[in-house]
Amino acid sequence: MFLRRVARPLMMMAKVKETTGIVGLDVVPNAREVLIGLYSKTLEEIKAVPEDEGYRKAVETFTRHRLKVCQEEEDWETIENKLGCGQVEELIEEAQDELTLIGRMIEWNPWDVPEDYECEVIENDAPVPKHVPLHRPGPLPEEFYKTLAAIDTGSLKDVLPGSKEETPAVSSGETPAK
Repeated sequence: MFLRRVARPLMMMAKVKETTGIVGLDVVPNAREVLIGLYSKTLEEIKAVPEDEGYRKAVETFTRHRLKVCQEEEDWETIENKLGCGQVEELIEEAQDELTLIGRMIEWNPWDVPEDYECEVIENDAPVPKHVPLHRPGPLPEEFYKTLAAIDTGSLKDVLPGSKEETPAVSSGETPAK
């Protein structure tokens, strides 16, 4: 009887998630703790990937951010709102998938391409269908080529407008005294 009087008000205060609304995705009552564990494990396992690899940098960045939010917030709704990446149960599945991918990436080792590796380039002259954009940039302005040539020759001051005159730089917004 005593427990009912004490425990019920405490249980009523906490928001209880009854369903995810996604078929096959069950509610995880301790989702915050599970996420903290998964994100911590992810940060440990990603250390096997070389530091300068883009994959490692990306995984570490978003995982640290998500871990920080999970550690700062107690409520699952607040975590979902702050991260904006779906429900906590979806985040758990995503974190588990990331751990699986880290293991596979370590196994595949895509960053270890030998120095003498040669890639065969296959050119295809087949016409591009009209519905596919070509993504070919237009020509660069003439000034670009002049500036590039001036940088190569070391005569950049001759090309830049106003560089022949010796005018003092104004940084405070005041007009310079003549």
